[in-house]
Amino acid sequence: MNKKILTAALLGGLAFAQAASAQEFDDRWYLTGSAGFNFQDSDRGTNDAPFVTLGLGKFISPNWSLDGELNYQNPNFDKNQDLNWSQYGASLDLRRHFIQDGRGWNPYLLFGLGYQKAEEEYVINSPNSPAKRKDGNLAAKVGAGLQTTFDKRIAVRAEIAYRADFDDQSVNPRLAGKDNDWFGDVLASVGVVIPLGPAPVAAVAPPPPAPVAPSCADLDDDGDGVNNCDDKCPNSQPGQIVGPDGCPVPVSIDLKGVNFDFDKSTLRPDAVAILSEASEILKRYPELRVEVAGHTDSKGTDAYNQKLSERRAKAVYDYLAGHGVDASRMIGPIGYGKSRPIAPNTNPDGSDNPEGRAKNRRTELNVQN
Repeated sequence: MNKKILTAALLGGLAFAQAASAQEFDDRWYLTGSAGFNFQDSDRGTNDAPFVTLGLGKFISPNWSLDGELNYQNPNFDKNQDLNWSQYGASLDLRRHFIQDGRGWNPYLLFGLGYQKAEEEYVINSPNSPAKRKDGNLAAKVGAGLQTTFDKRIAVRAEIAYRADFDDQSVNPRLAGKDNDWFGDVLASVGVVIPLGPAPVAAVAPPPPAPVAPSCADLDDDGDGVNNCDDKCPNSQPGQIVGPDGCPVPVSIDLKGVNFDFDKSTLRPDAVAILSEASEILKRYPELRVEVAGHTDSKGTDAYNQKLSERRAKAVYDYLAGHGVDASRMIGPIGYGKSRPIAPNTNPDGSDNPEGRAKNRRTELNVQN
């Protein structure tokens, strides 16, 4: 990996941060700087040393931040401190913050990937001693830390991390008989996070609209299905059938034509069509209650006609119940025998009146409300 590749990766990551920003959290760019101590891998033969960092970053979501960071440390050799050994590099660090409202310090986890360059002097058997090596390689780190919020102008960050430096060309370990593919350093630091620019202003929700008094067209005080504007009878009783003006209207269910043959209680085909229409009316007005009544002509004894009228009423009752009319809405079946004729059974001269008797062999639905 070279500097051009690292620079492209760093700029790409920060561009991603800009694209992913949103306004429901503090997404200002910020500067970071820290100082700490680098506990060197003992296989290098170098002393532990302080280090410093400088970076630029931002929150890319309410709980994730992305930083581009430069670092520098200059440990010397443990045995020959006149020889130089220094290290510097850059990294792209992703932090997962566990933020809780009202808490001053919030923990986070760190995941980083970067490029470290080492400059190393070592002794050779030559007038040109010491020789020098400059080499760069991939580095990765993981860690954890605590950070304050941006409630103040500057946030504070405390962090400890482990960095794997994949340097397989280090000379000093080889001179000591070691063949390392990578080295592990522990980094402990304290730093600051300085937001750039003014803090975002929280959006203020517009005040709720003033309540609007409902109009009469939206009200139905008596619950009859007609709004107050159109209701000319505003005190309708529950269960009453009302018209478009809200006033009670008489509802009649005409069963004219539901007649029976002489001495019969079976429904004729012409009666079935009338009863079908009657059942639809009853289903259209679910509050309606009716009495199912049967009648006969004057032929026969009172006792016989009473039973016959009851059978006729039951025939109509069973038909309606079988076609969707709830039994709780029907009173009966009730038979009135020959006691309630609607037409003369005999002519004025006392002779038989077949047409009148045919009208009396009937059933009725008497509305009860």
